[in-house]
Amino acid sequence: MRVRGRLTWGRRARAAAALAALLAGVVAPAVVLTPAAGAAAAGTPVCQVRDNRLRELSGMVATDDGYVVINDGADDEARRRIFFLDERCAVLRAVAYPSRPRDTEDLAIGRDGTVWVADIGDNDHSRATIALWRLAPGADEPVLHRMTYPDRPHDAEALLLDASDRPVVVTKGGSGTVFLYAPTAAPTPGATTPLASVGQVTLPTTSTSNPFSFLGRGVITGAASAPDGRRVVLRSYADAFEYDVPDGDVVRALTAGTPRITPLPDEPQGESITYSRDGRSLLTVSESADQPPGTRPTILRYPATDGPATAARPTDSAASALPTLARPIAEDTTGPGNRTWLVAAGVGTLVALLGLAGVLRWRHTARR
Repeated sequence: MRVRGRLTWGRRARAAAALAALLAGVVAPAVVLTPAAGAAAAGTPVCQVRDNRLRELSGMVATDDGYVVINDGADDEARRRIFFLDERCAVLRAVAYPSRPRDTEDLAIGRDGTVWVADIGDNDHSRATIALWRLAPGADEPVLHRMTYPDRPHDAEALLLDASDRPVVVTKGGSGTVFLYAPTAAPTPGATTPLASVGQVTLPTTSTSNPFSFLGRGVITGAASAPDGRRVVLRSYADAFEYDVPDGDVVRALTAGTPRITPLPDEPQGESITYSRDGRSLLTVSESADQPPGTRPTILRYPATDGPATAARPTDSAASALPTLARPIAEDTTGPGNRTWLVAAGVGTLVALLGLAGVLRWRHTARR
């Protein structure tokens, strides 16, 4: 979300959610204590987006002749479009929605060229339904498909399609653990399709430098499938986690696989990722609304990883990052010594968060 003189509701909600997660003990100390590094190489610029309607880019897919992008949120009517860009990032056409979306966050492209828009953002965790918009090749407007979670509302910013083009929603998380949901039947216009929980992913811990420090390394802000369907990638504000999908089973790849890591250092607010059409590169783009005047979103290219996975498998300490409601009762082994350690870790986390809040407030004041 952009900033104009003051923090928007979306940013306040995100900060509040992060604070609540930390104070509730959801963020694992292993993540909190991960130092920032800043030694990773930045991406190679591909092209710059100069259209003023495209300042809050949150979703992108590559096509044979360019890119498709969407903005985060739906506050500005002129930005509520599905934008088609050429290879130089110039807008070729913009497709309007037949009704107002709530919070568009990601894109995916099907095997037949159908574009799926993930209207799944929910900063306040208050939506009764989420939605996917399906834009068939050559269509003049997308078709709305509503869906509902089986348990509770979730904030989500990432969408994948499996080998049969079934949508898989990846929640944003906040603790280093994210959850996967898929529709129980083919989404149908005019109906609300139930979602089912199909798995969870514990992210590797990294030390990649990013504007949100440890918080930025524990959330998922975008996802993409390789053109041949044999790899998928999840991204945080800091890194790309790439998983092999040898048999087309995206959920099993994410829940049982070990990812390769590509650092995406210091992108201003990196929420978009896609594969190049040849599958050799990862392409990213950041929001630019909260940047110095004249800053334009720039598509960056990173070499796609190859070879054996480099990330360590999640450990028992990483598993402790699961939200309390998701942990089996048998895993509650908190004795007096552990309680003391947890209290100390919580106090340390609060001090770190207050320091981060001070930095954010200073940055906000400096912009005025």
